[in-house]
Amino acid sequence: MEGKRKMSVKPLRIISNTSNLNGEKEAAMLLSPSSRMFHEPSYNVYVLAIMGWKVTMNIDSIKAELQSKMLKHPRFSSLQVMDESDGVGNMRWVPTTVNIDDHVIVPQFADNNMDNDELVENYISDLSTTNVDMSKPLWDFHILNVKTSHAEATSVFRIHHSIGDGAALMSFLLSCFRTTSDPTCLPKLPVFSSSNDKSNSSPNKNRKKNLWQYLVKLWFLIKLLFNTMVDVLLFIATALFLKDSQTPFTTTQAFNASARQRYIYRSVSLDDIKFIKDVTNAKLNDVVFGIVQAALSRYFHRTYGKAGKFSVEGMRCRANVIVNLRPALGVQAIAEMIEKNVAVIQGNCFGFMLVPLSIGQLDNPLDYVVKAKTLMDRKKHSLESQFSFYASQFFLNLFGYKGAAKLTQRVTSQTTLALSNVIGPREQISCAGHPVEFIAPTCSGYPTGIMVHVCSYVNKLTFTIAVDEGIIPDLNQFGDDFIKSFMLIKEAAHAHHTKLATKLD
Repeated sequence: MEGKRKMSVKPLRIISNTSNLNGEKEAAMLLSPSSRMFHEPSYNVYVLAIMGWKVTMNIDSIKAELQSKMLKHPRFSSLQVMDESDGVGNMRWVPTTVNIDDHVIVPQFADNNMDNDELVENYISDLSTTNVDMSKPLWDFHILNVKTSHAEATSVFRIHHSIGDGAALMSFLLSCFRTTSDPTCLPKLPVFSSSNDKSNSSPNKNRKKNLWQYLVKLWFLIKLLFNTMVDVLLFIATALFLKDSQTPFTTTQAFNASARQRYIYRSVSLDDIKFIKDVTNAKLNDVVFGIVQAALSRYFHRTYGKAGKFSVEGMRCRANVIVNLRPALGVQAIAEMIEKNVAVIQGNCFGFMLVPLSIGQLDNPLDYVVKAKTLMDRKKHSLESQFSFYASQFFLNLFGYKGAAKLTQRVTSQTTLALSNVIGPREQISCAGHPVEFIAPTCSGYPTGIMVHVCSYVNKLTFTIAVDEGIIPDLNQFGDDFIKSFMLIKEAAHAHHTKLATKLD
């Protein structure tokens, strides 16, 4: 396996004086402070974009496609080099010549009795213990031409988080793909429009509503300020001392960025998710959070319900929900900017929300979604995610990269689970004539014992679950708990819908 243990990686260094560069050019060469933070040993994170393919992959055609499209972006054709001349530990983007063969890895597996699914799972897990060599741009592409129960072939796109956040990388990667139905057409991401009522009302009616509207806005402002104040205090308490309870979902060991992680992914019907959403008058994220709560509860009670070792009474479990704070560029716009050699990925811009997890057996599975909706509605009337972002920026300016990385690592490691949702394309996409079966993004090196990524693609919603080795003994059974919880919630939604329809009749 290529790479070194995560804790031993040291960036390349340059000592040459850069004072002859003008300020604008120098600033453009620097890594952004948020990107630089990901090079600290306590927060060395990689994005892993796992993709399943409907056909066996042709290595040469994939290499040619990556060469012609992806390498046009400066971030994927530049080294990240430590600049010792400024004395503050800045890093710079240094353009280099990329040998595509150094980045596309095709492992050869020895004949053994291991199941193909397990073989692929172990390979991806091994990637969590290694790094991309700092002597080349920090990404690689692993092609596993092994048929599994999920796809004919599997690939793993490993990208250091300093290059960009999940939302930016998703848009960029899609710009390298084309729709299967039309190989000349770029894929599109769903666009959610505002549902505000813009109907033409008469001026007299509008004047009559003004007072009521001002009162409602005042109430929402007071609510926003109060919720934000409470969330900020809890965020500060978490950074200082407030830690989640010791449960089967947490580890007793100190965080280790080089710890081995294991990954599984399970897909469900996106149409069924939307049906549950409509029945409960919720958002898609509410349904996802409800399924996560139901799966954790199911695993807990199935494994420890009769043992009596753990009790849900007084148990504090929270999810740090990752929120993208930057408006996403369209795939078409990104493709055009790449053709003009413009850097379209501008570092990382995300915050956190600390959301309580409800772990317990509920008589009606649909109540997991109802509880999730209540929690998420409360968080929508808060500026917690913005505060967490600016708190990190404040620590960057006051204590440098190490201080900001320590703050982020401290807060996230005090929680039980990390949750992130990435929107994928609605139509089938292909790369060099290879149609994609599923997209399952995840991370390695993130400072929580369990991380759940959710990604939509065509008519599927895929849950990718990453856990530190040793936390969940039977990870595949844990993945099945997600599917079973989803099925029970769907059945409850159908029963509720039928009951309402009967009453209307």
